[in-house]
Amino acid sequence: MPGQPPQPLPQPQQQPQHQPRRQQLLQGIGLGVCGGLLAWLLLLPLVQRLARPAPLAHVQAAALQTVPNAVSAAPPARSAATPESAPPLQQREFALGQGQPVSPDLRRLVAWVLQSADNGAANFVVVDKKMARLYVFDANARLLAHTPVLLGWARGDSSVPGIAQRPMAQVLPHERTTPAGRFMAVAGHNAAGEDVVWVDHAAAVSMHRLRTNAAHEAKERRVARLASTSAADNRISYGCINVPASFFDAHVRPRFLQQRAPVYVLPEQKRLQQVFPALQHWPANMPNPA
Repeated sequence: MPGQPPQPLPQPQQQPQHQPRRQQLLQGIGLGVCGGLLAWLLLLPLVQRLARPAPLAHVQAAALQTVPNAVSAAPPARSAATPESAPPLQQREFALGQGQPVSPDLRRLVAWVLQSADNGAANFVVVDKKMARLYVFDANARLLAHTPVLLGWARGDSSVPGIAQRPMAQVLPHERTTPAGRFMAVAGHNAAGEDVVWVDHAAAVSMHRLRTNAAHEAKERRVARLASTSAADNRISYGCINVPASFFDAHVRPRFLQQRAPVYVLPEQKRLQQVFPALQHWPANMPNPA
């Protein structure tokens, strides 16, 4: 009304500046629970993945990595020494008698066989084509016996592909080679029923007794060639290794009756490392077998 002082406007009710302590505590708990649930939802896939069992192959691979020098295959029958850890061997000369030198290739190969255990636990045979000789060693590379042998007429270190399928009459003179290399030989029989030791069955190359036939002897003189002191005239066969009959029966055939055993044929044209590549990783001055 006119003449009356205006009424003061109603003031808004003042809120308390601080909430009760209990309400603040409940809000804090609520926020903590929500945060925990959110973190759990984010971490759940990772937890499930970690709890899942690893595949068996991964477990086996991890187990092998924890074992020093672990291998999945069975170890060789005779442990091998590495080039670095090979123990020094006592020097020993092969007792071949006067006039029977031993080639450096033979020494190097036998030393490698001994230190690498390439022969396992088996006796082995080495044929040195340059010397036209055959050597029999025991499992520890000790020389047991040796003899001159007759070899393929032609010089060379490989067999002609498919030569075993051809009749002997069709094998040309330059194809009559004795192949070089490492062969796992085994006792058996040839097409005529004769017991032989197969060196390379696929190429029809075997070790067998020297066959004595009057007609052939007059033409080829195999007995005389074998008795010669020179290796130059010991090349007459079609590729097989002709061994004196008594030596074959006493020292060669018995080694292969129960199991296969290595036969190492040294090359005459190729380098030793070309035929036996493993020798590239071994020192050239390996000690002689002891």
